Amino acid sequence: MRIVVFDIETTNWLADTGSSDPASLTIALVGIHDSETGYSSYIEQDLPKLWPIIERTDVLIGWNSDHFDIPLLNKYYPGDLTRIKSVDLMKEFQPFVGRRLKLDAVAEGTLKDKKLDGKGGQSIIWWRNGEVEKVREYCLKDVELTKKIFDYALEKKSIKYAELGSIREVKIDTSKWLIADTKPMTFSLGF
Repeated sequence: MRIVVFDIETTNWLADTGSSDPASLTIALVGIHDSETGYSSYIEQDLPKLWPIIERTDVLIGWNSDHFDIPLLNKYYPGDLTRIKSVDLMKEFQPFVGRRLKLDAVAEGTLKDKKLDGKGGQSIIWWRNGEVEKVREYCLKDVELTKKIFDYALEKKSIKYAELGSIREVKIDTSKWLIADTKPMTFSLGF
């Protein structure tokens, strides 16, 4: 089974677009971990190189990806990425916790690790300053954390999160995460 964990950094904020729709944003960079090839990243003009990987993917894994990343990436993709099975970890954990969790809170509790310094908005500033490598490093760290949380949850059937100076653990159901239920995509493969 081919699994792709991914994250997106943008060139702008929603306030810049006058919309609340993530698809109104512009992609700066997409970072991925492909279970077959490892870590890589793609700036906006390189996205056509990403499509064959995505099209051969059985499951897309992300954090807040169903709400944010997939709609935004779908704006660029010639087909429909919602046809690929998706596991949005934030959405998966929400019923067990009772609210949305930040990636940093789960990374700290589960992995004793954190996002790189700077908030998501910092990556926009770096991008605008031409600091592409900082954006790449920031994005790929988020991908790494998301992958490790996914792996931990699959193995332990639980996650931990930091809250008010303590660590809390919740059991979660991961039984359907790796059941592929979509057909291969072929929009950019020339079939």
